Amino acid sequence: QLHLTMTEKNELTKSLEMVWKELQEKESEMKREISEYKDRLLQAEKEHQDALTEAKRKNEVEIEACQDKMNSLEHFISSQKLEIEHLKSNKEELNNSLKEANQTLGELLKTKVR
Repeated sequence: QLHLTMTEKNELTKSLEMVWKELQEKESEMKREISEYKDRLLQAEKEHQDALTEAKRKNEVEIEACQDKMNSLEHFISSQKLEIEHLKSNKEELNNSLKEANQTLGELLKTKVR
């Protein structure tokens, strides 16, 4: 019976060693997979950050272009307002000159008729 018990013990020890070895292999495989997932996650985060940085840079360029265009349009509007004021002033002067010319013409016509 001792021999049978020793044999059982040896078989159980071998079985336990095999289970232990399998567990170690699984642990090793899981660690490798975790490492791969971490690497992929880091790569995805880097790509995401790069994309965000590029999008931010493009937005800044676009905003700057829009601000330049807006400044240009404001300058154009300002110059157009000045031109309008100048034209209004010229119109008023011409109207006054026309009134004076008409008055002078009227006076000349009255003088000629007499």
